[in-house]
Amino acid sequence: MKTERIAIIGGGLSGLYAAALLEARGIKDYVVLEARGTFGGRIISVPNASNPGWNNAGRGPITGRFDLGATWFWPALHPELQQLVDQLGPQTVQQHETGEMLIERSRTDPPNRIEGFLSAPSPLRLVGGMGALVDAVRNRLPGDRLVAGQQVKRLLQQDSHIEVETQDRLGQAVSYHVAHVLLAVPPRLVATTIDFVPTLPDTLARQWKACATWMAPHAKYVAVFDTPFWREQGLSGGARSTVGPMAEIHDASAIAGQGALFGFLGVPTEVRRQVPEDVLLSHCRAQFVRLFGGRAAKPVAEFFKDWASDSYTSVAADEHADGHHSFRLSTTSSEEPWKNRIIGIASEWSPSFSGYVAGAIEAARLGVEAMLAPGPASTLARWQRPYLYSDSQEQA
Repeated sequence: MKTERIAIIGGGLSGLYAAALLEARGIKDYVVLEARGTFGGRIISVPNASNPGWNNAGRGPITGRFDLGATWFWPALHPELQQLVDQLGPQTVQQHETGEMLIERSRTDPPNRIEGFLSAPSPLRLVGGMGALVDAVRNRLPGDRLVAGQQVKRLLQQDSHIEVETQDRLGQAVSYHVAHVLLAVPPRLVATTIDFVPTLPDTLARQWKACATWMAPHAKYVAVFDTPFWREQGLSGGARSTVGPMAEIHDASAIAGQGALFGFLGVPTEVRRQVPEDVLLSHCRAQFVRLFGGRAAKPVAEFFKDWASDSYTSVAADEHADGHHSFRLSTTSSEEPWKNRIIGIASEWSPSFSGYVAGAIEAARLGVEAMLAPGPASTLARWQRPYLYSDSQEQA
């Protein structure tokens, strides 16, 4: 049995940022539990040294990283996220939108070229992908506080603590005694995959299960080329298609050198499951050839992520969801014994930017502030350090 003051369930951006906020307040007795083998959650920037197999084309070197999850942010709309980027130092690049867009309505007729449009405000990307932000936050945290490959299976409420029961990839069980739990995984995933003893109140469980998980139903394809050759044709790299397989396409080029395009697949989840990945990728390449010409036929590298097949992101209820919800989520239970003992901090719990990277930052900050708030509701105020550091307790 391991004993900590706080357990953060989920090692995506919200979980890591919550840990960084605790560190900044001098709180060191926490643990971040991540079910995946790597940190970042729904932020994946490829290729990555820890995931060399992502380069499934293997036709040449790659000089940048490209996002398979979160991609953009808007500084004017997301000042708190911009402040964090400024503090940690990742370089930004403006999303390329100069040039004409393509509209594809037929696989046999040429696409229509239309005047492109510039987003207002203009979105930014990070050099090195959004994973550069994850890396920057993680690098500020002590490695012994971060535990990967540890899936939380059950939360058991005891009189003086919460027992967090986990399982590693070999099926070995590990338990943690904690005073407080920050839930940095999507609410639907929490309510569906974690067993609460006693059970969550019905109204809260129904609300969390009703909350669509951002990215869960989607699939994203990225193709990397020697140069962004479509710009020579006066094209922005943006396209919309009614015949697919990709419905929405954007320029994803690095700041210099190699070009890249990415697209969100419009093929329904149940159809994607029946098609081998190599066949899907061949159809994506064929669509790029239809849109941008023969130079798109042989990318230097290509990457594909179907979030619907990721069990750490998606559950059955997400299959047809749109990834957004129109109601304000409760971050904790209003009833004992879970009241103020568990707090949701994933992006979906953000009151302002649900489903955005900025939402992960906002929800993490609000959750940490709520947990540390003084007063009789604060379980941390009741958590006795003599118990925490007792010689009879095994330390993590």
